[in-house]
Amino acid sequence: MSGLIEGLPDAVALRCIARVPFYLYPKLELVSHSWRAAIRSSELFKARQEVGSAEEVLCVCAYDPENLWQMYDPLHDLWITLPVLPSKVRHLAHFGVVSTGGKLFVLGGGSDDVDPLTGDQDGRFATDEVWSYDPIMRRWAQRASMILPRAMFACCVLKGKIIVAGGFTSCRESISQAEMYDPEKDVWTPMPDLHCIHNSSCSGFVIGGKVHVLHKGLSTVQVLDHIGSDWTVEDHGWLQGPMAVVQGALYVMSHGLIVKQEKEASKVVVSASEFRRRIGFAMTGLRDEIYVIGGVIGPDRFNWDIKPMSDVDILNVGGDRPTWREATQMTKCRGTIFGCTQLRI
Repeated sequence: MSGLIEGLPDAVALRCIARVPFYLYPKLELVSHSWRAAIRSSELFKARQEVGSAEEVLCVCAYDPENLWQMYDPLHDLWITLPVLPSKVRHLAHFGVVSTGGKLFVLGGGSDDVDPLTGDQDGRFATDEVWSYDPIMRRWAQRASMILPRAMFACCVLKGKIIVAGGFTSCRESISQAEMYDPEKDVWTPMPDLHCIHNSSCSGFVIGGKVHVLHKGLSTVQVLDHIGSDWTVEDHGWLQGPMAVVQGALYVMSHGLIVKQEKEASKVVVSASEFRRRIGFAMTGLRDEIYVIGGVIGPDRFNWDIKPMSDVDILNVGGDRPTWREATQMTKCRGTIFGCTQLRI
């Protein structure tokens, strides 16, 4: 990396490049070999953090196409297609997905995929594999495997560490074990088990600096105050349905409504009746907005067709009057959403 911008030290030139929007980097790479090396360097990620130009994007994976991820840039309302995840598992699903340190992590999961020609089933309902995607280098890398294969489990980030808990093994048995991953050391370590297990999928959120694990169909929540502590069981009486955390608050879509969920009470925010026929979508938070992405429509008693969707609907909950708007549709992905998370680049 030398002579990036004539008359400027490379350190200063790199900070200038760091201020350019992320989606333009593929074009900037064409300037010269030295620019390509700079744009694909870890120093660029650090420079973006230092100059305050880091961008928040969403990463999404759907049923179709197989194992393909797309990245949504909300500032420029555009989609960027990532290289295909190089897992050997076809239609990888039921995995955990988070981001930390500027990288996307895809953990575990498996597939019920059946070969339409032979009828053979993949047979890998749960795996222990872990992949990371570096948006600066633009490539996937396999990381240290989890201690246990698992699918349909809780997965979240607490203080830079990835925590997974619960879920199902490759034998489709529910488990209580939890473990923690250090991305810098590429090492997994066991954690205290969950207090109770349930024969249903679970999800994880960080609210108020604490990990919350919720099992589908249960009102109780298992809470981890901090790394190294045991889990406690609390009953908040939270509604069931798709959930998203926005600026530290939990929102739930239930019975055609968006509800802000608190420990002692819940508050109806806005109607979401247009999503009653839409299933398999992702609901996630970014900044002060809720995103509803993809999914399928139907079937119903009048129409047996199933319509895969690429739609993106956004609810702004930051103002006095929450309002819906539409964003640019996904350009490649469509249908049931397998994974969705935020990423800070």
